[in-house]
Amino acid sequence: MNRKRENRRLSLRLAAIALGMFGFGFALVPFYNQICAALGVNSIEAPDQAPANSQIDYSRSVVIELDSNAHNMPWRFKPVVNHITVHPGELATVEYEIVNVRGAPVTGQAVPSYGPQMAGEYFKKIECFCFTQQTLAAGETRRLPVVFVIDPRLPKDVNTIAVSYTFFEVAGRGGKS
Repeated sequence: MNRKRENRRLSLRLAAIALGMFGFGFALVPFYNQICAALGVNSIEAPDQAPANSQIDYSRSVVIELDSNAHNMPWRFKPVVNHITVHPGELATVEYEIVNVRGAPVTGQAVPSYGPQMAGEYFKKIECFCFTQQTLAAGETRRLPVVFVIDPRLPKDVNTIAVSYTFFEVAGRGGKS
């Protein structure tokens, strides 16, 4: 009888631990988003704020080099053009083409990176596919825009900014948007 009671107590403890682990895993995503928002990193939820000075600086040009990657995904993902030249303060738009080559829907999330790294502070996205998860049906092709402005406060010695978007598959989404 004593052994039965110990087994029941152990089972209840293990169930409580499993329930706690499930709750922790469930709460981890919003917790991660709050930490990222507080630190200002991995900001994929909302467009950047428009720069305070929206004057176009025609005295200089910045070359924006575009790159793309689909990390272990069945997608062909590439910019429509490899580079563009813009003036700081000028509103610009580029497009990326994405094709799902899998025979089933796939959901992905794009994460941007910049070179030089500090250039990310001055690359202000107004509209970007990286703000939301993208679900493509089997064989679907889509063109996705990025509307941005280079903040005129960009240091004068920066003449080229490399912008790279990497798509990662959103596990467990199963093509649901």
